[in-house]
Amino acid sequence: MPAHNNDAYNASRRSFLLKGAMASAGLLIGGSAAWSKAFSFGKVPNSKFFGVQIGVITYSYRSMPHNVEQLLQYIVNSGISAIELMGESVEDYAGKPADKSRVAEWRAAVSMDKFREVKKMFKKAGVSIYAFKPSALGTNNTDAEIEYALRAAKTLGARSVTVELPKDPAHSQRLGTLAAKHKVYIGYHAHTQATDTAWNEALSQSPYNSMNLDCGHYIAAGGNNTKESLLALIEAKHDRITSFHIKDRKTKENGAANLPWGRGDTPIKEILNLLKEKKYDIPASIELEYKIPDGSDAVKETKKCLAYAKEALGA
Repeated sequence: MPAHNNDAYNASRRSFLLKGAMASAGLLIGGSAAWSKAFSFGKVPNSKFFGVQIGVITYSYRSMPHNVEQLLQYIVNSGISAIELMGESVEDYAGKPADKSRVAEWRAAVSMDKFREVKKMFKKAGVSIYAFKPSALGTNNTDAEIEYALRAAKTLGARSVTVELPKDPAHSQRLGTLAAKHKVYIGYHAHTQATDTAWNEALSQSPYNSMNLDCGHYIAAGGNNTKESLLALIEAKHDRITSFHIKDRKTKENGAANLPWGRGDTPIKEILNLLKEKKYDIPASIELEYKIPDGSDAVKETKKCLAYAKEALGA
């Protein structure tokens, strides 16, 4: 499974920006003022149905190179009103240096002003940010970088940051301790190592350690992971889950493929209706990992997923 910080995508995005495709609109030079003149969003999106917030992780738009203003346009065009925001575009907007050796120093000292601008920009367009995922929360990142991520998340309006579930419990202890200091949750994401007990140690270490439960990966793991056990896990741990990733995957026994919604084995309809019936306040993030069909793009596919969710909830 590819990591979310995709090197090929980053290279493509940098190349796209260097070509200056947006320079003619003045967006890269004029910042948010130029953005507000160049973009007209029209109707404010609303992707919350019967109390269930359908969002998207902005990793879903990795096939469409973008800066933060373009990203916002993609989100609004998708009809989405709340997101898990990947770190790359917002950090670029805030002035992150291209020299990787200077990034840790920059993160430790950067002003939150640009992050406040992003929150305001997104709010004006009708989009809130419930989670933030920068590449600043790993074992090799300094405490200052981790605290930067937590400050930035809070400034953006996010309740949590998200990161892969560490193999070393000492790191989840470290993250949980810093999270408690800043009152921002750490949502731990698992791939096919997910089991009903995979998060137990991290959850026991800090009340600010939580789950970013990827329902598709859980199903693809196979073994004891079933539709029934997934729904039971959500009910049992709902007070420790800060966000979901929703994708449709086949079970391990059926090949574990990522597929368009409705074609895999993830019980998407049952998950969403459980949130509706139990009134669990947990955002469900669309995450596009299936192959985008020829003639389509990530915005069109996100809209299809949103329509599927809306129909599943009876909205």
